[in-house]
Amino acid sequence: MIRLFRSLTLLAALILPAWPLAARELPDFTLLVEKYSPAVVKIQVESDTRQAIQIQGWPPDQEIPEPFRRFFQIPAPQGQVPQQGLGSGFIIDQDGYILTNHHVINGADRITVRLSDRREFEAEVVGSDESSDLALLKVDARGLPTLRLDTDDDLRVGEWVLAIGSPFGLDYSVSQGIVSAIGRSLPNERNENYVPFIQTDVAINPGNSGGPLFNLDGEVVGINSQIFTRSGGSMGLSFAIPASVARNVIAQLKEHGAVARGWLGVSIQEVDKELAQSFGLQRPEGALVAEVMPGGPADEGGIRVGDIITAFNGKPILFSSDLPHQVGQLAPGAMARLVLMRNGKQQELELRVGQLPAADDRLSQRGGGKQQGQAASGPLGLQLEELPDQFRQRLQLAGGVLVRQVKPGTSAARAGLQPGDVIVQLGFTSVENVAGFRDLARKLPKDSVQPIRFFREGNPVFRSIVID
Repeated sequence: MIRLFRSLTLLAALILPAWPLAARELPDFTLLVEKYSPAVVKIQVESDTRQAIQIQGWPPDQEIPEPFRRFFQIPAPQGQVPQQGLGSGFIIDQDGYILTNHHVINGADRITVRLSDRREFEAEVVGSDESSDLALLKVDARGLPTLRLDTDDDLRVGEWVLAIGSPFGLDYSVSQGIVSAIGRSLPNERNENYVPFIQTDVAINPGNSGGPLFNLDGEVVGINSQIFTRSGGSMGLSFAIPASVARNVIAQLKEHGAVARGWLGVSIQEVDKELAQSFGLQRPEGALVAEVMPGGPADEGGIRVGDIITAFNGKPILFSSDLPHQVGQLAPGAMARLVLMRNGKQQELELRVGQLPAADDRLSQRGGGKQQGQAASGPLGLQLEELPDQFRQRLQLAGGVLVRQVKPGTSAARAGLQPGDVIVQLGFTSVENVAGFRDLARKLPKDSVQPIRFFREGNPVFRSIVID
């Protein structure tokens, strides 16, 4: 038996191709680290107030309540002045341009950059972009070592990657892993979603913010930005900003000190299985337009509420998050070609994208609420009342009905409707009043699945509902 096993082992070694042996060999990162780590820098920031460098969106006296954290190390205890923070970055130009994260330097009064040879420079901010979480710094130095951003944009899941940074202040620490996914959607605190993040299992910790993510050719394919953690440390889920996003941002920050992005002026949501069925799609795909901003690029270009955008400039939109990734890469004023589904039929549109307004200039979130009134019973398990004038004015609506009660176990309950919702569309027809809603529900085919659009706390929402 032993002799037979040895014979089979020898035979397998002779006939199996050579590539599985090579695949079992791990890459050697030593040369890459030796060659490129001198261009990685440690960034120290100081601020005279704690609030200025506190992680964005959370008060200084509260623990961050969710697992997504930007990993910017803030070692100073609360109340100490000046406050200090540590991050990472890397040199992209011999004349002293350095790339890092926006959240590393946001609100800092003083920024110090330390090189691997222990030289230190005071840095000034050329420009910073909160939407992409990138910032461009400048130090007064020449002939510095540099890194090159990847230009092929052909990163693949499973590819080896390497990170260099200063986790917990430990300078020039190296960690390796693979690309776990690409195109991850992680909306920021303002619910913006302009970065298709690279997900890796590289060990990343506080202090790695702004450091480079390398491929095996020594090119920077990403800028480390966020981690998913329940403990405050690495859990094998880290996220980096792709080089394609960084190239565009760097060019604009150098020239203008700020970034201008393409903008459609729509609110969108995901298309699930039930919505796809109600809109006549064979499978869930695309970005469902839940609201069109009056006078915006989408409004002027002919996009309507209920359209499902399935392609943008020749690229498929499989998930709703794919659309802002594509739109944000365009320069304001550029023309865009869209493929969309409208009332079950495919259409094509061409429009000119606008410029994403500044945060302070964007349309404020519109509020809703419950009002008292005389309730009238209606179909689908709903008790409805006419929409009060103040609601209509606040939401800028021409019609609609207010949901007073939802009977448990009915179609409306299964669709997720709640008291206080304002229904504005059933099927492909606008709802003007309670009588109109009843008439629509009576005329639609029984047992059919139809889209229903409503406002909840000022936000437009599409769901699917079974007409019974």
